[in-house]
Amino acid sequence: FPARLKQVRKARGLTQKALGVRIGFDVSSADSRMNHYETGRHLPDYDVAKKLADELDVPVAYFFCDSDEMADLLMSFHKLTTEQRKKVQEFINAQKQAD
Repeated sequence: FPARLKQVRKARGLTQKALGVRIGFDVSSADSRMNHYETGRHLPDYDVAKKLADELDVPVAYFFCDSDEMADLLMSFHKLTTEQRKKVQEFINAQKQAD
């Protein structure tokens, strides 16, 4: 969680404080709370993780992927249109049936 949060926050050009404030943390504690999440001192509850994901435009599951490969796959899927997602799902289902 911590590394992925920090990576995507920086990619979006946000400071810890700015991201914390954008998801509703008090201005006086936003940077320290975000720092705790990024260093792994604390993990946010699901509601906060969801707010972070929504603000950063990533699926909440992205933060919890076990591998970079899975994280990349999840992000690629997330960026697809609804129609493209349906096609990917159809392809996967066809592959499962072929096995």
